[in-house]
Amino acid sequence: MIGSKLIAGVDEAGRGPLAGPVVAAAVILPNGLTIDGVRDSKKVAEKKRERLHNEIMDKSVAVGIGIIHEDEIDRENIMDSTRRAMRIAFGQLSPAPHEALIDGYALPDQVVKNRGIIDGDEKVHIISAASIIAKVTRDRMMRNYDIIFPEYGFAQHKGYGTRQHLQQLREYLACSVHRKSFRPVKDHMPRLSDLKKNRRLGQWGERLAAQHLVRKGYDIIEMNFNAAPHGEIDIVARNREMIVFVEVKTASQEKLGRPEDQVDETKIEKLANAMEVFISENDNIEESRFDMMTVRFGKGRPSVRHYEDCLN
Repeated sequence: MIGSKLIAGVDEAGRGPLAGPVVAAAVILPNGLTIDGVRDSKKVAEKKRERLHNEIMDKSVAVGIGIIHEDEIDRENIMDSTRRAMRIAFGQLSPAPHEALIDGYALPDQVVKNRGIIDGDEKVHIISAASIIAKVTRDRMMRNYDIIFPEYGFAQHKGYGTRQHLQQLREYLACSVHRKSFRPVKDHMPRLSDLKKNRRLGQWGERLAAQHLVRKGYDIIEMNFNAAPHGEIDIVARNREMIVFVEVKTASQEKLGRPEDQVDETKIEKLANAMEVFISENDNIEESRFDMMTVRFGKGRPSVRHYEDCLN
């Protein structure tokens, strides 16, 4: 706030990477508040960014976050997607600001008066605060994707086109969080026929299901938890304080019947025992549930469905 006016700072993270979303944040801080250590997020160490993120969230008058995922970026373009993420972040602010200061250029067609400031994330404290919220939000998603797609090293490079990432892209081909419209991703796309031939369709389905959960705000704890002799849990995730165990069933268009029909009472008993193994190996789990997800491949984009609390 400046005087009695509510002023929002706005910035984005993720315009340049080859994978993952673009994230925008809008922040309103109390009048006169300066948070020690807040500066351009690119110049703050990762652990310190996490601490500052929490402090900003605690002390802010309002925070808005807009996320545009990689498939939406492919349908639009990165500039339009960035602007849409900013509009979403604006729309979440309550109370609404009287004015917004944006890193870079002003946002057109907005009811709220706004102006762009070149290098604003270095010059203006509230824009720096927004840059930290956007960066940490996106980095957390990329660390989740690193658990789902460990061969790409997303936790290290966060989807940017580093030498390591380009080598992994050539070796493993693109995954579902890569931006298909970006080069060199478009030159390294896998084919559904190859997944079927190499018997990787089931793994791909599990990964798509886990990606779906991340988009819904879940944190991925582990993929393919082995609870011998009871079998394997495809996904272990956290939704706030709830631990969620997920069985994923995948089917191709050629396969008849519903994938969810493949889970019978014997399978459910094994899964329940596997859940008990995980709970016994991990402390402080007070709430848990069992979910099912189905992934169907066919013409167009895969269809993902999520069924919650299937044992009750």
